[in-house]
Amino acid sequence: MAVKIVRQVKSIALLGAPTSAAGLASGQEGAPAALRSAGLLDRLTSAGFQVTDYGDCAPRVYKADDEHPRARNVNEVLAILEELRPKVEIAVKSGALPVILSGDDSVVLAAIAGARRYYRHVSLISVDRDAGLNVPAMTPSGCVDGMVISHVTGRGAPELLRFWGEPPLVREPDVAVFGIDRIDEPEQRWLVRSPLHRYLAVDLKKRGPAVAAQEALETMHGSRHEFVLLLDLDVVASEDFAATNYPGSGGLSLDEVRQALAVFARQPNLAALVLAGYNPTRDADGSGAKIVVDLLVDVLAPRLQAPPVEATESATATESAATTEEAPANVRGNVEPAAEATSAPANASSEPPDIAAPASESVAPEKTAVPSSDGTPDKHSDVVSESEPPAE
Repeated sequence: MAVKIVRQVKSIALLGAPTSAAGLASGQEGAPAALRSAGLLDRLTSAGFQVTDYGDCAPRVYKADDEHPRARNVNEVLAILEELRPKVEIAVKSGALPVILSGDDSVVLAAIAGARRYYRHVSLISVDRDAGLNVPAMTPSGCVDGMVISHVTGRGAPELLRFWGEPPLVREPDVAVFGIDRIDEPEQRWLVRSPLHRYLAVDLKKRGPAVAAQEALETMHGSRHEFVLLLDLDVVASEDFAATNYPGSGGLSLDEVRQALAVFARQPNLAALVLAGYNPTRDADGSGAKIVVDLLVDVLAPRLQAPPVEATESATATESAATTEEAPANVRGNVEPAAEATSAPANASSEPPDIAAPASESVAPEKTAVPSSDGTPDKHSDVVSESEPPAE
């Protein structure tokens, strides 16, 4: 069964993933509720979006979990991924843009898996101060959040690799880490030899974040194929935004992050946006929540000027995973036409997994600043052969 999805650029599907299980502290699980209380739905609706609120998954809260020292709370992380994934699938099929309000970064796996339910080519752009390239093999912290890119590319915790079935969720040449300012030495060693695209904060400040964002899209064919955007708010300098578990000075300013996000968010083939890293327990007066709401509305509003767009490739779904649930009734804003479905052949085989060597991890607060590079991110071929089989 193949589904032709017509993106409704004025439609947003809001999903809550209240979790701090993948981090090293509690508090982030309160982010979806705090952002709703700060008026996010009203602001998006007032801007002109039709917003469908899919509600929140069950909360998952960080615990020490000494039984899994290499991947703490991995079962709770897996549970919220399994709960969120079908909601993302429904949202993608509707043609709306899924905007996922999360606590930690781990839910990006569900966002990608939900998009790959229908799209063969899905890339990832991670806007984050940290590289997320640690692995369970040598970690002293067991922080699942610090391994998120490794989980995506097939090098992470086995339980999370099995979540997709046949890793990787995204090939390394189809991943960009954007805004890095903290990195462990083992991560740095891996990054040097990896085809993954890297954009250091120090270089983005020199070249301009909007220019680099456009280059990242072109390098990964993000201007032609679907991509998921992960925004971890700790990428913003603590001088502008400090309501995160591990704020850091320097790096990218709030305005620089806004410039980059504006380029990414206006792309018609943005498959999903994941917002992570906000901790309302570190935001006593609610000013941080207001900054986040303003940022989201500012970068999403230009999408209202674009016409509906048909998917750039056949959106393919396997019969065994067919989703038949109806969208929630709590829709706000002007209703747009529904997605159009057609029949077409589908190939249910998967992309071959990438094989990678292990790396090690250090505790997140002890990460060091990244030295300046030559200012030009490495270029690697990320063209997927047309003979390569669909994802599922």
